Amino acid sequence: MNLHLALLLAYSAGLVALGLWIGRRVHGAKDFFVAGRGLGAGLIFSTMLAANIGAGSTVGATGLGYKDGLAAWWWVGSAGIGSIALAFWIGPAIRRIAAANDLRTVGDYLELRYSPSIRGIIAILLWAGSLAILAGQLIAIASILNVVAGTPKWAGCMIGGALITIYSSAGGLKSGAWVNMVQLTVKLVGFAIALPLALSAVGGWPAVQAMPAPTGDYWNFWSGGTSGVIYLAMLGPAFVVSPGLLQKLYGAKDDRAVRVGVGANAAGLLLYAIVPVVLGTIARLRFPHLSTPDLALPMILMHGLPAAIGALGLAAVFSAELSAADAVLFMLTTSLSQDLYKRFVAPTSGERQVLLAARVTTIVAGAIGTALAIVSPTVIGVLTIFYTLLGVSLFVPILGGLYVRRAGTAEALAAIAAGVGGMLFVHITTAGKGYGHLTPALIGLAAALVAFAVVLATPRAQPAPAGTRG
Repeated sequence: MNLHLALLLAYSAGLVALGLWIGRRVHGAKDFFVAGRGLGAGLIFSTMLAANIGAGSTVGATGLGYKDGLAAWWWVGSAGIGSIALAFWIGPAIRRIAAANDLRTVGDYLELRYSPSIRGIIAILLWAGSLAILAGQLIAIASILNVVAGTPKWAGCMIGGALITIYSSAGGLKSGAWVNMVQLTVKLVGFAIALPLALSAVGGWPAVQAMPAPTGDYWNFWSGGTSGVIYLAMLGPAFVVSPGLLQKLYGAKDDRAVRVGVGANAAGLLLYAIVPVVLGTIARLRFPHLSTPDLALPMILMHGLPAAIGALGLAAVFSAELSAADAVLFMLTTSLSQDLYKRFVAPTSGERQVLLAARVTTIVAGAIGTALAIVSPTVIGVLTIFYTLLGVSLFVPILGGLYVRRAGTAEALAAIAAGVGGMLFVHITTAGKGYGHLTPALIGLAAALVAFAVVLATPRAQPAPAGTRG
């Protein structure tokens, strides 16, 4: 057994043990879903940043850097910009509403603000999209295990799926928050050591810039290949209204914890965004003919660094994938157990029944996500599905619910239908390319906003329930 594989196995065993140990302290559904609403700024910061630096921000973003160059910064940078809005605008407002009304999921908020039908529709849409992002994390885990140990993709996906299912089903948000703190520490230390050494090994940044560029816009910061500032339309809104992130804020003890924790997470993302880009360009210099861009980061860590440092870097990336995967799995779990099972199937169920349903759902969602990962091709491909669907379906209804008192169910339904319908129409008719800079995500978002405004302006618009503004 090589050093890299031994370290990953030991590290994985430690994470599972920690998750199970914390899970023993979870005594009810409130602990599972919102961690007793006692998370301070430090845990909010670590669990948010750990979730945000996942497959897309490591394996996927490095692959984009390998393929598209400097413009790949916008993949992670857009998430940081969206997180600023979440920290100082949306997050504190929705946390106060959640605490005042004992809300546990974004579906709870949508029903409070609109109606049960909006809750059900969004829950179904999120299940479809969230399975895609879970699959993306598992593909990244599989790519690491493939480079380290030659593990076939299907087996790597199954190993990753089993790991996150075990500790997520044990303790929900409480287990996830503490495990994420450990994972984040490993990530930051690993990348801080690996990046300068990998750069030094190829002769420094001047050597990277001197290599033959694969495309004419490879060194263009604003636009290169399929990457660039256009990612703001797809990723910015998603990181403002993602249920997986908002539900973490439901566990915050006060507004200050949200502002400080999420604000620090935003700063961390903006600084980190250049790391996978530089690693991707280094991989382009070292390994110019990889079969898939997703192999760029594992190859650098496995073959471009001393064994001990590469092992630490791989553990950091492995941490990133696991922490993001458990965040998505938690979102899937809460959506089905609370928004569908508790609300529509068994509304009289008690705390123990809901907790059992949540744990069973975690296992089922983990299995479905694993199966989808096995048949899906690349990390970025499946993540794009999730982020686009999230932005066009949730951004307008959540913001409208917080800040437009007259908005009701009709406005929310119109926004969801127009956003998803417009996005799908453009995606299908243009093979996902859109019209120039007008991507399917941007057109869907604009359609949702227009539909919301049109219905709001008609005499038939219904007033919202009083007292729900943040």
